[in-house]
Amino acid sequence: MSNNEKRLMTCIVCPLGCELEVEIDENGNVVAVTGNTCPKGKDYAIQEVTAPKRVVMSVVYVKGSIFPTVSVKTNKPVLKSKIFDVMKEISNITLEAPVEIGQIIIKNVAGTDADIVTTRPAPKK
Repeated sequence: MSNNEKRLMTCIVCPLGCELEVEIDENGNVVAVTGNTCPKGKDYAIQEVTAPKRVVMSVVYVKGSIFPTVSVKTNKPVLKSKIFDVMKEISNITLEAPVEIGQIIIKNVAGTDADIVTTRPAPKK
């Protein structure tokens, strides 16, 4: 009988929402993934167990705009373990209007190789 840990999760890669079971050995290695109907589900499960990543979304203040803040996000997922570092850098930013959609406001945020980009414009007053 195996002493491997088993984790249940729902795949979010596509609308099917497959119920996945991931078997992990005592060293943290993925031994098996079951329940996926495509290879993407297996890849998702392995990443989620070994190095989970998320897109980080927030807002930053804007001076001189009709809006007090503008929404921002990472341009790609970052390791969950780096989210607080990313948020700390974002919290130190104040922009000047005008702000364009897709504007890069922080390159390589928290050493993650991801950039913080604006997701909406903020015109001048």
